[in-house]
Amino acid sequence: MELSKATPPQTASRRQIIKLAGVAALGSSTATLAQTSEPRRRVARVAHLTDAHIQPERGGDAGLAKCLHEVQTLHQPDLVLFGGDNIMDAFGQNAGRVESLFRLWRTTLARELSVPWITCLGNHDIWGWDKPNSHCTGDEPMFGKRWAMDEFGLTERFFTRDLNGWRIIVLDSTHTDGGNGYVARLDEPQFQWLENQLAGVPSTVPVCVLSHIPIVCACAMFDGDNEKTGDWRIPGSFMHVDARRIKDLFYRHRNVKLALSGHIHLVDRVDYLGVSYLCNGAVCGGWWKGPNQECTNGYGIVDLYADGTFSAAYHGFDWRARE
Repeated sequence: MELSKATPPQTASRRQIIKLAGVAALGSSTATLAQTSEPRRRVARVAHLTDAHIQPERGGDAGLAKCLHEVQTLHQPDLVLFGGDNIMDAFGQNAGRVESLFRLWRTTLARELSVPWITCLGNHDIWGWDKPNSHCTGDEPMFGKRWAMDEFGLTERFFTRDLNGWRIIVLDSTHTDGGNGYVARLDEPQFQWLENQLAGVPSTVPVCVLSHIPIVCACAMFDGDNEKTGDWRIPGSFMHVDARRIKDLFYRHRNVKLALSGHIHLVDRVDYLGVSYLCNGAVCGGWWKGPNQECTNGYGIVDLYADGTFSAAYHGFDWRARE
């Protein structure tokens, strides 16, 4: 069916016309498909596994192993994108605890994952920002993002990868607020780098962006009592505070098609100005204690097509919380 050619007959009812108009407005990926009668050609499949929060408690390592097994057996992705918060928590922990979590991450992936993977940084992967409570002074060589970058094999905080005709741009969205917390944004050198990257990508090459914290999302409204004052108050640690200038940048580069994130442990999709923003839940669900609100343990599977469109779904996997 070619949606762009679907016009209501002269005798169509008002309900039929509204229905057809709704179908035509489903989103940019559907609209692109409507322009051709040829079937889409899938060029890559990626699995988006965010917020694993691996830990020995509650069988978190076994849970991640089960997730990896299911992803590879059922979906056979070409690439796994980890969305950050790969370890349970480096905030407020001594170096021995952090090392044990990274070791658990390394051994689990070495044993269970045979597919290429890359990752962005999550706030819980970063050691020592809350240093008054974290058993470190800030002078240690692994303080901040350096330790996580080394563990994840990252030479840069933000970078690109090409995948079968698509450009993947990986961002670092977590930055210290100058106190004991963090805020979601791009630092100025990174934003300028992103501008240059998008300017250099041919307009025919579709772009997928990966960040830990959502650039744009709806589910952040429901992560806590954010309406309790009578107005919606979304903290700057829940969603990018610089979302406006990022969406303006994306709007100037219409080949940006998709932005993947996690952090909230909830699932949503926001289609805005031709970009689909997918917040893909959490591998750990509610930190391995069961679902987080309506979000069960799960992962995203995204198929990328040669025409710049995609299809995506969130898949829950069976996991019972352990004591």
